[in-house]
Amino acid sequence: MCNLRLLELQDIWVVLCITLYVIHIAGAISVASPQRSMTRSVQEDVFFSVRVTCQGVPTLQWTFMSGAVSRSIGSWRPDSSGVGGGGSFSNITVDYVDRVETYANGSLGLARLRLADAGFYVLTVTEDSGSSKDSGFVLKVNEVIYEDLQYLSVSALVLFCLAGLLMLSMWLLNRAYKKIKACRRRREQNGKAERNQSQCYIDHMHSINHSG
Repeated sequence: MCNLRLLELQDIWVVLCITLYVIHIAGAISVASPQRSMTRSVQEDVFFSVRVTCQGVPTLQWTFMSGAVSRSIGSWRPDSSGVGGGGSFSNITVDYVDRVETYANGSLGLARLRLADAGFYVLTVTEDSGSSKDSGFVLKVNEVIYEDLQYLSVSALVLFCLAGLLMLSMWLLNRAYKKIKACRRRREQNGKAERNQSQCYIDHMHSINHSG
């Protein structure tokens, strides 16, 4: 009976140790993110901000999924110091090599978005022990609406026409001012000529009277 109880206690201890180890492994990897769903427009940039905590130096892998499409964006292993995105190795897929920026904390930056970039993004964190954890994100990409472009074009055309009318009005006012100024100058000159003629006539009459 004592031997049987001892075996039962040993079995219980083994099961308890395994359970604690599994719980420890499951809770060793943590992925924190302030935002899991984002919306951007075409040609904009997006930043998947995360903070990965785990034991040792993990392998970070991002995967894109949309419908039946699933492709790897890239994977890297950050420096043990936590500085830089490349670390021990960095393997970015050719389709993303000129648009992706990787970070040591697991974050991912994607530039110049396309409509095809809309979908699900999965970050897989894998420790050296083999344990891993996935964390998902949703990205919606909006197309620039044609009506918006048309509205901007019409607005620009209206502003251009208003600017043209303003310039034309200023030109006409300038010409009118010059004409009015020229007319006043001619009137002043004519007035002076008439005054001179009148004075000459008066002087002539005075001279006649004096001679008579």
